[in-house]
Amino acid sequence: MASENIAASSATTVLRRGLVLPLLLLVAWEVGSHSGFVNPQFLPPLEKVARVAWQEVASGELPYALAASLKRDLLGFALGADIGILVGLLLGLSSIADRIFTTWFNGLKQIALLAWIPLISLWFGFDEAAKIVFIALAASIPVILNTVEGVRSTAVKLREVGEVFRFSRLQLVWSLYLPAATPSVLTGLHLGLIYAWLATIGAEYFMAAGPGIGGLIISGRERFEMALVMLGIVVVGLVGFIVDRSASAIEHWLVRWRNV
Repeated sequence: MASENIAASSATTVLRRGLVLPLLLLVAWEVGSHSGFVNPQFLPPLEKVARVAWQEVASGELPYALAASLKRDLLGFALGADIGILVGLLLGLSSIADRIFTTWFNGLKQIALLAWIPLISLWFGFDEAAKIVFIALAASIPVILNTVEGVRSTAVKLREVGEVFRFSRLQLVWSLYLPAATPSVLTGLHLGLIYAWLATIGAEYFMAAGPGIGGLIISGRERFEMALVMLGIVVVGLVGFIVDRSASAIEHWLVRWRNV
């Protein structure tokens, strides 16, 4: 109980410290837009952004755009996570697959994600399917890397136990490798969630315009409504922060048995 209270207190302290910089930026934003140091057409004051936010919420445009982005994000993440775990298990468990594919994978992962957009667009078009594939690609990379690391770091004693009990290949994966690799896999899923959200905005911005926060930002840019653009940026940041903190909390809860 004492350790849990200490951990909760530490997390609260970290959160408070993490809020210092955003609050300072908001103060600088407000002072800069009102002092004339920055042209308010390019950096509208916070109250104007708040007014636009209220209008967008009241009209239903912001909730609709956010729901579309989150749906796209979760679909892409789910696809990428499934592929990432399967590929990670294959590379981690099979020496043949490791020799054949790991070098290629290490080379391909060095390519910037945005560089894949033209190729994905040619293969899948510019509609929803292409966006989800792009998000899945972004989410799968950290999941693959962490799954491989988790599987390969499985203790030798555990492997020997599996051999003693003559586990089948499936039993080894399900009862031995996956539990041992769980902390590493969860870290990969955590990173995958963050990558997926960033890829969601990138897909909405660089592919065909449609419902979503990226589309909202594009709309504001085309009409030169900087308050709408800044609103979209703030929403992207808030959602990213919530995703990160939620994933951290879930990850900590799922691996709490390691501290018992």
